Amino acid sequence: MEIPLKIIFHGLEPSSTIESRIQEKVRGLEKFHSHIIGGRVVVERLQKHSQQGDLYTVHLEVTVPGADIAVTRERDADVYIALREAFDAVRRRLEDRERRDRGETKAHETQNRGQIVRIFPEEGFGFILSDEGREVYFNRDSCVHPAFEHLDIGDDVRFLIVEGGEGPQARRVTKKESHGKRGGPEEESALA
Repeated sequence: MEIPLKIIFHGLEPSSTIESRIQEKVRGLEKFHSHIIGGRVVVERLQKHSQQGDLYTVHLEVTVPGADIAVTRERDADVYIALREAFDAVRRRLEDRERRDRGETKAHETQNRGQIVRIFPEEGFGFILSDEGREVYFNRDSCVHPAFEHLDIGDDVRFLIVEGGEGPQARRVTKKESHGKRGGPEEESALA
């Protein structure tokens, strides 16, 4: 860290034990992002709550090239849990930032639509004709709802496409609700 970490206490006396835990957590963060410039941690004890006792808030700010990441974890009865949760949240954001900086962000998967055109119940697989005219293989393990045994030729389905060893394969196959099961075309169009 280029700029020394600032640790601030509000509503409670500074604690070397808490400071040590914070320093340890900061060293842990440096494993998840290659260049943390600086940071600030504010630990605050709120006024005693009549039913819960002392409540703690942890505000954590970390500066990395091109971004300031800030997280607040409010009203936890255990200061160490509040610290852990704040640092975990910042760690996740740092990991995301590091992946994005390396160009490794995950693209959102696109859900496809199609119709079951062939099904082989005994063998546990079938084929879907996608709306784009592509035939896609699926199997028993690909089905989310309903189970494979409850699918029929002609069923409208939604699914994801992944490339398998022998071509495109469907994952997360879900049967699209029919008009009769939902209450009419107006209701289904609202779901689509």
